[in-house]
Amino acid sequence: MPDPMTAIAAASTAFSALKKGFQIGRDIESMVGDLSRWMGALSDLEQAEKEAKNPPIFKKLFAGKSVEQEALEIVMNKKKVNEQRDQLRQLIQYTCKAGTWEELVRMEVKIRKERQETIYRQRERRKKFIEIVAIIGLAILTLGMIFFVIWLYVQNRR
Repeated sequence: MPDPMTAIAAASTAFSALKKGFQIGRDIESMVGDLSRWMGALSDLEQAEKEAKNPPIFKKLFAGKSVEQEALEIVMNKKKVNEQRDQLRQLIQYTCKAGTWEELVRMEVKIRKERQETIYRQRERRKKFIEIVAIIGLAILTLGMIFFVIWLYVQNRR
């Protein structure tokens, strides 16, 4: 799962670079790398929110955070990201040609879709594989313990 704290830190860093770039008069084309990092971090935050709503079984059992704490972090991160989005929209609308913001939103949708098709799908497969291996391992360990106890019982009866 994408770490929400890492993603919000990456989004904030990229946003600060974008904001500074606009302040010193850089054009949007020269800030594509920062913009891409910001969008990627937003995508990671969105994915973390989706995964937090449906956590894997082992996370449910061994989670270090409470559900309330995780929900509060997600809400606060979304609020911060929405503020960044509004500021970025204003900066772009005031400094770039008309239609740039709409083009940016379309590009963001495309990037999120591509990330979901590649990165998140691979991560989900890996997570499911690990869960299955862990469940099988626990089942084998449990059966081994049962057979060991039965063997001890039989040995003591003789």
